[in-house]
Amino acid sequence: MYSVQNLLDEHGKELALRLIAGKAGLRLPLKHAEVKRPGLALSGHLTPYISKRALVFGNTEFSYLKGLGSEVSKERLRTLLLCEIPAVIVARNLTPPIEIVQVCEELQIPLLKTSFPTTRFLSQINFLFLKIFAKTTTCHGTLVEVFGVGVLIQGDSSVGKSEAALGLIDRGHRLISDDLVKIRVKEGYHLEGSGPELTRRHMEIRGIGIINVAHLYGADCVRDTKSIDLVVNLENWVEENSYDRVGLEEKHCEFLEIKVPYHVLPVKPGRDVVLLLETIALNFRLKVMGYDSVKEFRVKLLDAIAKKERKKVRKNPKARLCTIFSEQI
Repeated sequence: MYSVQNLLDEHGKELALRLIAGKAGLRLPLKHAEVKRPGLALSGHLTPYISKRALVFGNTEFSYLKGLGSEVSKERLRTLLLCEIPAVIVARNLTPPIEIVQVCEELQIPLLKTSFPTTRFLSQINFLFLKIFAKTTTCHGTLVEVFGVGVLIQGDSSVGKSEAALGLIDRGHRLISDDLVKIRVKEGYHLEGSGPELTRRHMEIRGIGIINVAHLYGADCVRDTKSIDLVVNLENWVEENSYDRVGLEEKHCEFLEIKVPYHVLPVKPGRDVVLLLETIALNFRLKVMGYDSVKEFRVKLLDAIAKKERKKVRKNPKARLCTIFSEQI
């Protein structure tokens, strides 16, 4: 549960927030990923979208309340704040009317003040709330950036995920997180990965131990977050298994109800896993730009088969008649 107290503690300085009244309500939960201005609700028209959202008051709202008179404005505010409003925020460092202070104290609703202009504050806090309230999960794996593509390397323990990532870093690619990856939905349609604060920029290599990638390879070889564009699962090569050699079938895996391209990469001595991971990333970039090697090969293959069939028909008139007859049927 994310409360008003959490907002003050974690982002109070960033948003220039301070408490004026309603201290008893600091534990009230913030349940919605947006903050609103009251708008028509001050006139008594309580729209559903106002309920359970923090409200921001600026010059316009205070001017309107002033015109209503003390008793009417107090009653309107009480009716509005009874809609499970978790917090009231005053913008521009304005001095709030005594009525709003009294109602917030009475209903135990935190009354906060910020020095930001109203529009700027709304934009900044709503952007912040999108991060705070985004769907999140965690998974085991190593997230790296390869040629600008976010590649999540997964696989069984000791299959060589960290070693493959270290090889990529040695070639100038970037590490985002090793062993544990935190995933969240960004802007509702794609995934972003990051690492825990404690292990950020570090890797665990068996036989060596914990290493600091930023210290060994330079700050340019690490970054804090990256979109997850594709997933590669490393698995030990099994001779009896049938592995995809053409790539006609596109595979996907799912995190937080969002599908991501998925590849299975068999590992055995002699295979250059680092080179193969780079090739997968480059091929993904080509697909994004509209060039699909598999589809192009398929078209060429079908054209070659069609040409071969036409030659057979020209050489064998009986086969040609059979072809025409079958087309008519």
